[in-house]
Amino acid sequence: MVGEPMLVMLVEDNLDHAELVMRAISRQRVSNGHSIALNIRRFADGPSALDYIFQRGAYVDPQNNPRPRLILLDLRLPGMDGFEVLRTVKDSDELRSIPVVVLTSSEADRDVVEAYAGQANSYLVKPVGFEAFSDLMKTLVSYWFGSNELPRV
Repeated sequence: MVGEPMLVMLVEDNLDHAELVMRAISRQRVSNGHSIALNIRRFADGPSALDYIFQRGAYVDPQNNPRPRLILLDLRLPGMDGFEVLRTVKDSDELRSIPVVVLTSSEADRDVVEAYAGQANSYLVKPVGFEAFSDLMKTLVSYWFGSNELPRV
């Protein structure tokens, strides 16, 4: 294993999609063939995700609730959409360096434009089928945790 486990925050309301992401990510290795320890925390809505990342309410203890190294964010969430979550994170001086990857089923041009206008670091469309999804997660893990240097938050 390479280093300490790195926290990935998954903000996804669809349990089936969340399970698919978690299963696909947990099976990946970085490009040099080494395993990497990833700890995934799932949140089903925007308000709870923001409470966690801002370490508020039930998540006030930073020892038990460390900030993520990467956020995977769906756009269609109950109560508060992913665009609002994205803007809130990127508007924070303290949090804006955390990469946010939009992971959504929307291919709409207006969604892509709005996500990048909100300072998304990447926009990925969820493919249909486990093999294609697994391939996308392999690329994501290899890039963000194998090739890319992430800031220490």
